Amino acid sequence: MVDVIVVGGGPVGMLLAAELRLHDVEVVVLEKQARPSPHSRAFRLQPRTMEMLDYRGLAQRFRDGHKDWPMAHFAGLQPLLRLDGLESEHAYSLLIPQAETERLLAERAAELGVTVRRGHALTGLSQDEQAVRAEVVGPDGPYTLRADYLVGCDGGAGTVRKAAGFAFPGTSAQVSALLGDVVLEDPAQLPTGIPGTARTPRGLLMAVALEPPVTRVLTTEFRAPQAAGAAPVTVEELRAAIERVTGEQVAIREARWLSRFGDATRLVEEYRRGRVLLAGDAAHIHFPIGAQGLNLGLQEAMNLGWKLAAEVRGEAPEGLLDSYHRERHPVAVRVLRETRAQLALMNPDERTDPLRELVAELLAIPQVNRHLAGLVAGTDTCYADQGQDHPWVGRPAPRLELKAEDGREVRIAELLNPGRAVLLALAAPPAVPLPRGVDLVTATAATPPDAQALLIRPDGHVAWAGAADDPALTRALETWCGRSGRREKGNPMEKFTLDDVRRVIRSCAGENDTVDLDGDIADVPFAELGYDSLALLETAAVIEREYEVELPEGGLYELETPGRVVDFVNGALAVRS
Repeated sequence: MVDVIVVGGGPVGMLLAAELRLHDVEVVVLEKQARPSPHSRAFRLQPRTMEMLDYRGLAQRFRDGHKDWPMAHFAGLQPLLRLDGLESEHAYSLLIPQAETERLLAERAAELGVTVRRGHALTGLSQDEQAVRAEVVGPDGPYTLRADYLVGCDGGAGTVRKAAGFAFPGTSAQVSALLGDVVLEDPAQLPTGIPGTARTPRGLLMAVALEPPVTRVLTTEFRAPQAAGAAPVTVEELRAAIERVTGEQVAIREARWLSRFGDATRLVEEYRRGRVLLAGDAAHIHFPIGAQGLNLGLQEAMNLGWKLAAEVRGEAPEGLLDSYHRERHPVAVRVLRETRAQLALMNPDERTDPLRELVAELLAIPQVNRHLAGLVAGTDTCYADQGQDHPWVGRPAPRLELKAEDGREVRIAELLNPGRAVLLALAAPPAVPLPRGVDLVTATAATPPDAQALLIRPDGHVAWAGAADDPALTRALETWCGRSGRREKGNPMEKFTLDDVRRVIRSCAGENDTVDLDGDIADVPFAELGYDSLALLETAAVIEREYEVELPEGGLYELETPGRVVDFVNGALAVRS
């Protein structure tokens, strides 16, 4: 049995697995493909994703050898969106193939010790209150794998969503798109540029030069797909689509990769069902514009990773894991709405032209341009249920020029590299007890900030900001990080009680438990409770493991009664705290 099974070894699954492993969670990735795909549908990482990679010290690794672009398009209109006007240390799109993003994230996962099983396909699953049971077929045949939780990162056509019974409402495809990485006889025949550059009464065409001699060609026709999404694309089919859209006959010498897709738009109603969760395209599909599906999924992985790790380790405050759906579902709704709006504006019907002209005028207004840039970039994401009105709360951590106590310049992103929450004190540190997993950092800001301190979650969003003596800080710590002194794997460092003794004994006795423990058992000798020595030996071992105490050599028999065990464990915990 493992802590978490991640189904799908693409970029989202690899990032999630790495985030879980960063918190010492035992995770297994099941990927049905025997080797990574060399092909890339998406070719960019947006500013918010780059910020999150920076939170783990990975941004430069991704930037090496790749260009960035301080612009983005909206429905192929001019003027372009200005990303360089955003309040971000990464105000650009990084132009990087999805296959390279996947490789780098797989590299990160391997460095952290993630187990990846390639060629292992999930065929079914079931769950109960204790665990998830995954049915898997691997190179050596079928087997079963159990885990505390399972996360589906296996794409829009994946198995997890269907097997777990997630509803997937939305609309079917009414647009047909073909994609080809091809070698053209004459690349100069096709105009190159941003999507929508070639907009004719019959559709859209994009052509982008990849590594010579390959050109990526994308045709979009505003008619229902003529073939199923999984049906293979032929060179003749792509050539005919180019001719229909442009009126030009284009010779294709060779095809390296051909694919089809549409504008089907769907979103699950819930991101979690019991012990099964979804992330990435397994939770939502839409027409691909600006690699927003990939970036949306990576940002979901960052939101989920630390929360699920806390749940597995027994450190999660009540409701923390459910906040994944509360926070990310509205973001997905916005992305799906925005991509549908862009596609509607790209419709070649001449009746769309006045609307395009009007939106182009609006894009020239700096405030409108900045608003849409933040939407596309993901930097405007704000989680509204943080319980505080400070303008920083719920948003990505602000850009602050900081100096540590030793005079070193520090960045908030660097403070988040370990994957822990940070209480950043910009004046006298708040006098509050800190839960496990929260680092206290004292620094000074070059510009007087709007708060004396701020609590930053592991995903870089601000959970609290205000005065050092603000009682809301304690509530925020308890809401997002747990009460002070919480312990790994199962139990808070609170008073060990007779109820804990009852719970552990019953779990160790299992189905053979017929003893009535509901009465006053504090002074009843263990020898008289009616349990065999094996059950009591296992009970002692579980108490030692869960509470990290060492019982006397004679175990429960030496302590004689449940009441004395309670006193012994509480004494050991008090000494440690």
